[in-house]
Amino acid sequence: MYIKNITLKDFRNYESLSTDFSPNINVFIGKNAQGKTNLLESFFVLALARSHRTSDDKDLIRWNQDFARINAIVEKNIGKVDLELIVSKVGKKAKVNKLEQKKLSNYVGNLNVVLFAPEDLNLIKGNPTQRRRFLDMEIGQISHSYLANFSQFKKIIRQRNNYLKKLQKKQTDDRLYLDVLTDQLAEFGVKIIVERQKFLANLEKNMRKIHLELTDNQESLEISYKTNSFDSQLTEAKDIYQSLRENYQKNYDKEVRAGMTLLGPQRDDIAFLINERDVSDFGSQGQQRTVILSMKLAEVELIKEVIGDYPILLLDDVLSELDELRQTQLLRAIETNIQTFITTTNLDGINREIVKNPQIYTVNDGQIIKN
Repeated sequence: MYIKNITLKDFRNYESLSTDFSPNINVFIGKNAQGKTNLLESFFVLALARSHRTSDDKDLIRWNQDFARINAIVEKNIGKVDLELIVSKVGKKAKVNKLEQKKLSNYVGNLNVVLFAPEDLNLIKGNPTQRRRFLDMEIGQISHSYLANFSQFKKIIRQRNNYLKKLQKKQTDDRLYLDVLTDQLAEFGVKIIVERQKFLANLEKNMRKIHLELTDNQESLEISYKTNSFDSQLTEAKDIYQSLRENYQKNYDKEVRAGMTLLGPQRDDIAFLINERDVSDFGSQGQQRTVILSMKLAEVELIKEVIGDYPILLLDDVLSELDELRQTQLLRAIETNIQTFITTTNLDGINREIVKNPQIYTVNDGQIIKN
């Protein structure tokens, strides 16, 4: 798949923009704070109906405006798709081929992207929230059921936390309703966990092969799902449900005292192991960056396996963060078949022997000029 063109209206610092793109490699050059990252963010928001940079949709709307609009024509194996997303201060409205989608979960997946940004290099050393966010966004791109189940899970956990606070403050002493909410939470929690396990197993399979190639067969890589919510050796849904349900019951008193839910997929984590050692504790900075590079390339292959089409690759000022060897490995992996958008402050950081015939654009104060 590739983005043929995009139109922006009042998105971030873009008052109005309409431009076409090459189906191969597109390079955007400009000084900082001119709109390069905002442009790549618009692709990401169009694909996932959420930003990777902010949780407040109002940040996406240009100053003193009521809404932002993103529209793009996407060429896919199945044909041309017209996508439109309107972000307002009261919500989002999504259209596919001019038809409004009643649920955003039905809209997400029409455009698939893989983003590699400098902050991703902190994914290993960062907090568990970052890694869970990565999981939820990447699985959501290829699984409508995950998005629906996750939405329901968040709704139930809010209800359960509110009720735990009432029990904490002794505004009620009826634990029967807590049992009902716990059953529902475990039911949807298991669905999330099983999809995460399946995704990570497939991601690990692709990462292992890529990582061995990047390290000249010197390093074996694994992904571990870390949890205190259930027995992590379990893989069958009914067994995970039973384990999760029992742990909720054991921790009722602790959760009432805390006034919040202490167990479940909303608190789980993942770890990357090199030669059976946690790379966050024992890996060098170079090893950590190689793991992230392996992960991003594996995401591209995994999405291709699931949907039968390559996703769009977004490289947001990341090449300057990679040494020459890793930059070469990345660029060689994308030189065919994958539409790629690269932002950079100058062309010095790009290996021009590998990136052949890129379409180059200059970005200046929310304006884009094709060179």
